[in-house]
Amino acid sequence: MEEKEVRQTLSDIREMMSKSSRFQAVSGWSIIIIGLYAAVASVMAASVIGVGDWLPFCENLQRFTVLNTPSKIRIAVLIAIGLFAFSLLTVFVFAMIKSKRHELPFYFDKRMCQMLLDFFIPLVAGGLLSMALVMQGHYGLTSSIMLLFYGLALVNCTHYTYPALRWLGYAELLIGIIDCFTMSHALLFWFLGFSVMHVVFGVVYVLMFERGR
Repeated sequence: MEEKEVRQTLSDIREMMSKSSRFQAVSGWSIIIIGLYAAVASVMAASVIGVGDWLPFCENLQRFTVLNTPSKIRIAVLIAIGLFAFSLLTVFVFAMIKSKRHELPFYFDKRMCQMLLDFFIPLVAGGLLSMALVMQGHYGLTSSIMLLFYGLALVNCTHYTYPALRWLGYAELLIGIIDCFTMSHALLFWFLGFSVMHVVFGVVYVLMFERGR
């Protein structure tokens, strides 16, 4: 009976240690790189949509902005989908590299699957809503919806990894809300949320959690 209890205790300890370190494999460098991806995607989208949406204080450039062209908006949405695919791949590759370097567990178990589910439910919902709006010709709040649902996705899954990640989620939510009440500069807010905030938070994340490791 004692031997069985000892084995159960060891099993419980291993499970607790695994849960406490399971998602420390998230890399701050991947967050920075995602921000750089978003910067490139923003430039690509600007070349399709126009430059006026970038520069709210340059009224003489507004004539170059053509936001209500369905084909151009669809190209911008495809750019956003490509950004998401590259970002997801980057996160997993850097996480695997970090987990191998620091001998952290990295495998798809119940806890990781639950984290991914909590992350993707709001993200997919926001993506489908954005696609529906684009298909119906309602472009105005598309960038706001992307930012808001992405922020919700981050906040929704932070209890599985570093709690500090929720601040990136809060920043995305704040920028998305401001974007809701701002006319004609959707791409600028999209750039601030997905590029600038990722780079800034990624640098802070590296300094707080990864410097010297």
